[in-house]
Parts: sequence; C-alpha cells; structure tokens
Amino acid sequence: MTKPEQPDPSGDEIEVRVAADAAQLPMLRAITSAVAMRQDYDLDSIADLKMAVDEACSMLVLRAITGSILTVRFTPKNEIKVVATVLSDSDEWPDTSMFSWHVLSTLTDSLEAGVTQAPADPGGHGLWIELTKRNGLVNE
Repeated sequence: MTKPEQPDPSGDEIEVRVAADAAQLPMLRAITSAVAMRQDYDLDSIADLKMAVDEACSMLVLRAITGSILTVRFTPKNEIKVVATVLSDSDEWPDTSMFSWHVLSTLTDSLEAGVTQAPADPGGHGLWIELTKRNGLVNE
C-alpha cells in the first residue's frame, strides 16, 4: 500500500499510524513540529512543514476507507521527507488542480503523489503523498 522504498537503515525514520480520522490531525501536527525542532529547523520552516503535513493528511483522510489507518513516515536527514499513505476505494489521485495541492506545492520543496494497488486483502488502493522540506536556515 505504501510507496515502494526501503526502510531507513540508520534508524532515524519515525513512523506513526493513526485512525484515518480528522481528529488525529492535531497529534500529527505536534509530532511534525517535534521532528522539525529536533533537526534545528527555523520557526518559519517548522510552521510550513506542520501546515503541509496537515494539508496532506487532510487530503488523504477525505479519501480514506472508513476504519482505515493513516500511516505517516518521517525521514529526517539533510531535509525532512514525509510519506503519508492511506487505503482508499478510489484510484483517482492526485487532483493537482485542487487548491489544497497548490498549498502543498507552495509549502514544500518537493511534492509527489500516487496510487498503488493494495493487496487482495483488504483490497482497494493505496494513496500516498511524499513531500520534502528543507530548513530555511541552510542557505543563510
């Protein structure tokens, strides 16, 4: 269901799994903030990353199958990469003409989204968004 890639062998990867429900978004924003602060991101970059993760997860929650799990994986290296995935019954993804997509592309340094076929059990489609944010202090 998730974007195919290998786990981070260095152990720096953080994965959070929550119910695909809007009520979980404040917790995901708090975790995002903690990850960015731990990487010494400036306040503007932290705010941008929190807003981007909130927007990406909101987009996924709206398309999630009831009762499914939202998985958010943070990989902090020279930049913070976030991959969020959810199970959906629709394979129409992403709609890059949506306002929320424009917000995401403005807040992040790179942005991708896609669909994978979920395993036969439970079936459906895995929707994913991958975004990357660099620290605004790096170029100063």
